[in-house]
Amino acid sequence: MWTSGTSQGQTSQVVVGGNLGFTFSQHVTLSGGIGALPGVRSTEGSFPFWLSMDNRTIADEFFRPSYTMGVWANGEVTPRLQYQAMLGNNLSQFGVDAGQIDNGLNTIALSLQWYPNSDEFGARAGFGDFEERDKLATRLAAHYTQSDETAQGQPNTDAFENVQIRLSDGNVIFEPSLFGAGIQIRDATYHMTTLDGALKYRGLTLEGEYYWRLIDQLDGPGVSTLAFSSLQDDGFQLQASAMAIPRTLQVYVGTSRVFGEYGEPFDARLGLTWFPFQDRVVWWNFEYLYTKRSPVGGASLPYIVGGTGDTFYTSFVLNF
Repeated sequence: MWTSGTSQGQTSQVVVGGNLGFTFSQHVTLSGGIGALPGVRSTEGSFPFWLSMDNRTIADEFFRPSYTMGVWANGEVTPRLQYQAMLGNNLSQFGVDAGQIDNGLNTIALSLQWYPNSDEFGARAGFGDFEERDKLATRLAAHYTQSDETAQGQPNTDAFENVQIRLSDGNVIFEPSLFGAGIQIRDATYHMTTLDGALKYRGLTLEGEYYWRLIDQLDGPGVSTLAFSSLQDDGFQLQASAMAIPRTLQVYVGTSRVFGEYGEPFDARLGLTWFPFQDRVVWWNFEYLYTKRSPVGGASLPYIVGGTGDTFYTSFVLNF
């Protein structure tokens, strides 16, 4: 269980979120509650073992699904082949109260992870090689997500809180008159496929992910007059890291790009993380980040929608 301030519902509340699961065997664990849709690597459960602290590359943030209410299963097919599958309410329940969500489970996310020559890939299969394994570890994975989404506006207002689906220029696709006067998309179906791969060896890592997204079945006032019937985007992220001092100092670089019909934003970052006690309990991260026309952003992120420029920030983490 965990608590959240304003991000999961009414702005005057502190919300409690959580889930409950039962493990039948190493092959099946069934769970229900609020959980992350396993549509990309970073939502498979790898947090907080990322290179950046609690924020993703802009391509990952742009394409990914999020947390929602649902039921899911995970386990291993064989020790080196694992799966996750979730049936959920929508792409993102953050910022959406119970009165805005219908009673259908209209979202599905699937993930299949293969570790060809390794029985383990580090804590939660996270990013980086803090453990500095002396044998090459590899990972290949595929994900698919599909969701029927609606504008989900507050009654008698134009405040659309579910902003998961954006154009590559940062605009939310449900915004009224975005595509012309009197035109508004109220319903759409989101399809997203990703492929990711990673190598880890003696503190060195190379990790990448490719995203492809299709938004179709568009409906709403004036939508029939649009010159298009679907929206397509793709993109990638690439990250590399090294343990400059074993179990003490990690350095990394990363970049990502979105190839969209309304712009091609990208980011690049350089960072280092200090582990003062040589463990994954306490660490201190410093990062330089450059973004160009970021299509995503938020109060909890070091970038804003439409932002271009340099950012330097630091994060201190206590993981317990």
